[in-house]
Amino acid sequence: MLKLKDGIVELYRKVATSLPSDVENALKKAHAAEEDGIAKKAMDVVLENIRLARKISRPICQDTGVPTFFIRIPEQLSQKELRDIIADATREATEKVPLRPNAVDVLTDRNSGDNTGRNVPIIYFEETDEHVLTIDLMLKGSGCENAGQTYKLPAEEIGAQRDLDGVRKCIIDTVFKAQGRGCPPYTLGVGIGATKDQVSVLAKRQLLKKIDEGTGDEKILALQERVLEELNRMGIGPLGFGGKTTVIGVNIDYNHRHPASYFVDVSVCCWANRRGRLVWG
Repeated sequence: MLKLKDGIVELYRKVATSLPSDVENALKKAHAAEEDGIAKKAMDVVLENIRLARKISRPICQDTGVPTFFIRIPEQLSQKELRDIIADATREATEKVPLRPNAVDVLTDRNSGDNTGRNVPIIYFEETDEHVLTIDLMLKGSGCENAGQTYKLPAEEIGAQRDLDGVRKCIIDTVFKAQGRGCPPYTLGVGIGATKDQVSVLAKRQLLKKIDEGTGDEKILALQERVLEELNRMGIGPLGFGGKTTVIGVNIDYNHRHPASYFVDVSVCCWANRRGRLVWG
C-alpha cells in the first residue's frame, strides 16, 4: 500500500496548491464582473495568488485547514488500514508540501506538529459495491469554517419557518453575519435534515460538488439560483471590500427529518475552495 500513501501525499499537494477549474473559472467571472476599484483590485490579488501558487507549487493560503476526507471504500478493504495510511501520508505531506501544522490537543494546547491527532485527519467512510477506492480531500481554512451556522427551525429571530423559504433566510443570515471575515467570494454548502450532526456533514459534502453542477430536485435548484442572486445583491463583495460578487456558488441537499425537528446547516467556504479526488483501483 506504499504507492497508495504516495498517491495521497500527491493529492495533498494538488489540493493545497491548485484550485479546481470550476472554482477558478467562477473567480475569473467574478473578476470580470467587478468595476474598476478596490473590489477589482482584490480579485486581481486573488487570481495572481492562484497563478503563483500553481507555478511554484506552494500552498494557496497559509492556513491549510483541517484535512477532511470523504471516502467511498470497497467492502473488501480495511477502514483501519486506510486510516493508518492516511495518517502516514498526512505526516509526510505536512513536511513535503508543506502544510501548516493545525492539530492542537484540546487538553494540553500543544500542536502535534504533523496535522495528526485525536480523530484528525477527519475521515468519513461510505462502503460501496464499486471495485475502486475513491478519496475526496478537502482543505478548508478556519476563518470560513468559523463563519458557518446551524439553525433549528422555526427560528423566530430571523423569521424562518419550517419550509424552503426558511432555509433561504438561514442562508442569507449566515452570509450577513459572516460579512467579509471568511474571505469571500464564498462557496456555500447547505444541508437540511433531522439532526444537527447529520446536516453538518451533509452541508460540508456539498462543497465537494462543482459550482455549476446543476443537478438535483427542481425546487432545490430554483432555491439555489434565487438565493445566489439575493446574496450577490448584499454588496459585501470580494474580501469584504464591497462589490458585485459575494458568493460564487450555492449547493443544497436534504434528508428526511423527524416531524418535530427541522435542522439547517450552512457551511461557508472562502474563495480558496480546495478540494480534489484520487481514484485508486
